[in-house]
Amino acid sequence: MRLLKEKMKKSKQRSSFKSKFMKKNNKYKKFNLSTLSIHAGQKKDKNYNSRAVPIYQTTSHLFENHDEAASIFNLDIDGHIYSRISNPTVSVLEERIAALEKGIGAICVSSGQAALHLALATLLNKGDHIISSDRIYGGSRNLLGLTLKRFGINTSFVDLRNLSLVKKNIKNNTKIIFGETIGNPGLEVLNMEEVSKICKKNNILFMVDNTIATPVLFNPIDYGADIVLHSVTKFMGGHGVTLGGAIVDSGNFDWATTKKFKNITESYSGYDNINYFEEFGPAAFLMRARSEGLRDFGAALSPQSAFYLLMGLETLEPRMMKHVSNCEYIAAYLSGREDVNWVSYPGLKSHKDFQLASKLMPKGAGAILSFGIKGGKKNAIKFINNLKLFSHLANIGDAKSLVIHPASTTHAQLSKKDLQKSGITDDLIRLSIGIEDLDDLIEDINHALEKAKK
Repeated sequence: MRLLKEKMKKSKQRSSFKSKFMKKNNKYKKFNLSTLSIHAGQKKDKNYNSRAVPIYQTTSHLFENHDEAASIFNLDIDGHIYSRISNPTVSVLEERIAALEKGIGAICVSSGQAALHLALATLLNKGDHIISSDRIYGGSRNLLGLTLKRFGINTSFVDLRNLSLVKKNIKNNTKIIFGETIGNPGLEVLNMEEVSKICKKNNILFMVDNTIATPVLFNPIDYGADIVLHSVTKFMGGHGVTLGGAIVDSGNFDWATTKKFKNITESYSGYDNINYFEEFGPAAFLMRARSEGLRDFGAALSPQSAFYLLMGLETLEPRMMKHVSNCEYIAAYLSGREDVNWVSYPGLKSHKDFQLASKLMPKGAGAILSFGIKGGKKNAIKFINNLKLFSHLANIGDAKSLVIHPASTTHAQLSKKDLQKSGITDDLIRLSIGIEDLDDLIEDINHALEKAKK
């Protein structure tokens, strides 16, 4: 009888614990994005009335007593134990990003790559199958196509715009379809609604990377995404000072009906045979990812980094609109030059996904563009070496304008065949357009293009 009462007590505690996710989701519905990016997740500092989010630079957290410690460790109540698993400063960032993406909760980790790994490692086991867009960031492609393969998880890379091909590649063990809202660096636009329909019909989880669009321009959850990922390093942080990644759970995936994800719906011996779905309902994935994934993989985000990222988020919306307006003009400018073979930007009418981008992202199609320079790789290198304002580095989404030649850098590890499939040509130059004065950026581009011709 005593054991039964104790079990019922725990169940009640955990029910209260999981309800907080839904409460968080609902409490922010009355605020608009620009307000959420500044205020979401932050509570009044009861100790010193700090207006800024306090930085809790600590490895671990005190317990009031033994009972509280035991309850937190057993996932009966919410609380911080060790900053590898959770931290008060990081928690503010998590809640803010979840609010911006309209999810029930989020987990922030040390990088965007860590976010993708944690999400997949939480959900998948040996023998599982992923369908991924073939037009994704090179590091993500390596993780999916090479690293996970070593652990018995296989990926089929297909053009997600070819819906018949997507359907053809679905297997009995297909658990996830993964894509980027705007592909990097090819800038293909993901047909969210149609891919979502395929996922729902086949009980497949739809995972989407929304790094380039950000929630300012697009909310994937509104179009059927189950889990949204971010490299917070990029536009959300916005200033190139720290790495960070985020996983946002929509709370909409029907774990119980699909019965495909045993890690979520079956007992787990790592926590006293807990069944995450039974105990935490819609928050089951987040709870498992945090209690197991962060604990065991250790890809924690530091409190200091979380603070920097929170500062970046406060100006996300006005920055993105400046990014977009600059990028739209530069894309049009490059399209009119004779020394440019082609320009890829979803905001141009010449782009194959223009109509889709206009429908899904009426505020703008992001701040990344690719173009092909006449003279191929040789002139691409000349162009990059003659830029003054654009920083030559492997990043996107900075307030400063950035440039890189993907074929010889970010995607150099791919075979010629995979480069071709990914749309990475020798003449391709990727620009991440910053928020500098537009006239100054145009002058810099013009100068470098003229130098490249000589």
